[in-house]
Amino acid sequence: MVKPIGPICNLDCEYCYYLHKEELYLGNKSWKMSPPTLREYIQQYYDAQPAGVQEVTFAWQGGEPTLLGLEFFRHVVELQQELRPPHVRVVNALQTNGVLLNTDWAQFFREQQFLIGLSIDGPAELHDRYRYDKQGRPTFPAVHRALKLLRDEQVDFNTLVVVNRHNGDHGRKVYTYLRDNGVRFMQFIPIVEQRGIGQHAEGNATADSTTGEKRWDDRVSSRSVRPEQLGWFLIEVFDEWIQRDVGQVFVQLFDQTFGAWLGHEPSLCVFRKQCGRALAMEHNGDVYSCDHFVESEYRLGNIQELPLIEMANSTRQREFGVAKESTLPQYCRDCEVRFVCNGECPKNRFIETPGGEAGLNYLCGGYRMFFNHVRPMMELMVAEHRAGRHVSNVMHRLRGRVVPAAQRSPSADASSVGRNDPCPCGSGRKYKKCCALGRD
Repeated sequence: MVKPIGPICNLDCEYCYYLHKEELYLGNKSWKMSPPTLREYIQQYYDAQPAGVQEVTFAWQGGEPTLLGLEFFRHVVELQQELRPPHVRVVNALQTNGVLLNTDWAQFFREQQFLIGLSIDGPAELHDRYRYDKQGRPTFPAVHRALKLLRDEQVDFNTLVVVNRHNGDHGRKVYTYLRDNGVRFMQFIPIVEQRGIGQHAEGNATADSTTGEKRWDDRVSSRSVRPEQLGWFLIEVFDEWIQRDVGQVFVQLFDQTFGAWLGHEPSLCVFRKQCGRALAMEHNGDVYSCDHFVESEYRLGNIQELPLIEMANSTRQREFGVAKESTLPQYCRDCEVRFVCNGECPKNRFIETPGGEAGLNYLCGGYRMFFNHVRPMMELMVAEHRAGRHVSNVMHRLRGRVVPAAQRSPSADASSVGRNDPCPCGSGRKYKKCCALGRD
């Protein structure tokens, strides 16, 4: 992940974890990546790819990368083609707040086949709570225009929603707004801000007055999504999606979850057993272990002094990645949904397990809610897939349609279900009136 303009941005979003990275480069005179550094990076990135690779993806982030101007990225494409090894296809992904986008940008993105990530937190009343410009003005009108522009110009794009304390109670509202405005690819990223930058927050857990369970609100900012709030947000989105949008709208978390139920290790770094391959590079060529660990103690070196491949494969970086798995609490190792989550991102592991063991992920309760909620549908989708049918077939059951017996597949956990019990596929009908029909 490359930061060609470092942390410089034209917005002042309250929850942005990257704006304070300016402190790492006090006295810096220019935040724009220099032409020699850009060339050196592109060449080293090609050199670091495995032998025989056919596609190379460059990821551009910030700050706000469009502040560099369109000509900078025209030059990027020229260098990529000049230095490109034979038979390699180049893909560019760029994350933007969308405020500066216009028709020229959109046409360039389409012509050069850029994949654009657009940051938007839902409709205006949800988006504008934390996302405003340097003058404190709302940004939704500009971002909504950018969404329509990318859609209408047929640019490949997805949306990135930061799930926070404000929009976290409105999962269905956020999802339907995006879907109904033509968004077909979505990401939902929970915001967790520990009190105190770069260190564990002080304070003790308090007991929930209803359940008696520990709460950790004093460890995080008032903007941070609560674990159970995230769980319900994702459940609302999933329940809307499973009713009508399977195969039409693609939610990154649902794709990862389905893959895990198929038996594959998730590809997304936060859900992998080990991390460490998603490095971040600053505008001056400094390389860090991860985008969420851009701190002096995690600096691996600079590409002008040390080859990128050596930093990526260094003992220090391998230990950083292995630590994700080796420090997992026993509570997580015994969890029924560990195969999907794997303890999520290490940056969020700052609370204690019910037994008092350190290192539990702050979001554990929410993810556990969600993964257990979707289990029946995931098992049914897996059954459809393995039977050679499209997973969108699950929508037929939920709509109350009768599916021909030859197309039915009993749910994977149906052996323990009584005929008068609710069907495990989630249709709301009795088992004998639903999936059992395929067994008669």
